[in-house]
Amino acid sequence: MLEVAIRKADGEVAIDLGGRAAPPLPVDPALGSLLPGGLRRGSTVAVGGSISLLLALLGTASAGGAWCALVGFPHISAEAAREYGVELSRLAVVPAPGESWTTAVGALLDAVDVVAARPPRRLAPGDVRRLAARVRARDAVLVPFGDWPSADMRLSAEAGPWSGIGAGHGRLRARRVSVTATGRGQAARPRSAELWLPSDAGGVRPHEPLAPVVELAG
Repeated sequence: MLEVAIRKADGEVAIDLGGRAAPPLPVDPALGSLLPGGLRRGSTVAVGGSISLLLALLGTASAGGAWCALVGFPHISAEAAREYGVELSRLAVVPAPGESWTTAVGALLDAVDVVAARPPRRLAPGDVRRLAARVRARDAVLVPFGDWPSADMRLSAEAGPWSGIGAGHGRLRARRVSVTATGRGQAARPRSAELWLPSDAGGVRPHEPLAPVVELAG
């Protein structure tokens, strides 16, 4: 059967004749203003400046049933991933792929919904094009951490101060982070959001005043 799709400038399907576009993967409501359509399948979303932002991006999709993978992140703990909603039973981890980075990412794009990967310092332009084609063909989502040529979307985080430490006492509760989203086509107009990342309850939340801490007399 012939499948024809008419797409908008940003790559989203406007009219689908004969085929059916896969629905996007959901994101946390705190990230909704940055990615109003969720994680569009067949796209590449580059993340920079914050591993926490990368995990927050995966969390809601993973909790909703999506399979995810982490490639090239040897220092991310299972506890950190779980804090952002990642379901560990549906998470594949390749901490140190070495020279097989491209092969590992390509194989995982064939098998899971979202592949988050830290690219090596040197990556051939041909490998970038082949991976982008595989992302589109498999209706997967590739989330490179760092710079990635021709990414469909880019999320850049600028970390701000921690809250919770008073005059010589207290504990770190939450960190304020500014995130900017840019893309191609209609998504080229920058969008920004102020977030708690992590929030005082764990995970990601919109930036709002923190509830005061009530200290009980001992």
